[in-house]
Amino acid sequence: MAPLIALVLGTALARLAGLAGISALDGWHPALRVGLALMFVLTGVAHFAGQRRADLIAMVPPRLPRPDLLVTLTGVLELAGAVGLLIPATARLAAAGLGLLMLAMFPANVSAARRSLTFAGRPVTPLGQRTALQIVFVATAAVISFGP
Repeated sequence: MAPLIALVLGTALARLAGLAGISALDGWHPALRVGLALMFVLTGVAHFAGQRRADLIAMVPPRLPRPDLLVTLTGVLELAGAVGLLIPATARLAAAGLGLLMLAMFPANVSAARRSLTFAGRPVTPLGQRTALQIVFVATAAVISFGP
């Protein structure tokens, strides 16, 4: 739920900043870029932080090699994508790449739900709810990629 909160709050605060006169944030499209970037900073940092890293490694489907390397790689891509979202010239490409990355990582969420794993000491998000969240996140990336 924290990624959704980061997306919504980051977008809302950026939009308010735009309304307050920060021209770079004047509009919903730039505000969405900030919200999605904040979400990916939050999730990207988790790839490197203590127990959350261990939980993410455990989420990788068992058939995939080197889950530790995969978690590191996806964390780097999430953080790089977050930076890319904040640069107008690269925002569309970054959003498209992040959308594809989310789709590629979704099987880890399915695997974690099926194996009843925990994340940060709590059960992982149930698959139906996780799927709905994933649709929101991928749709946000698509709006940024193909929007105005």
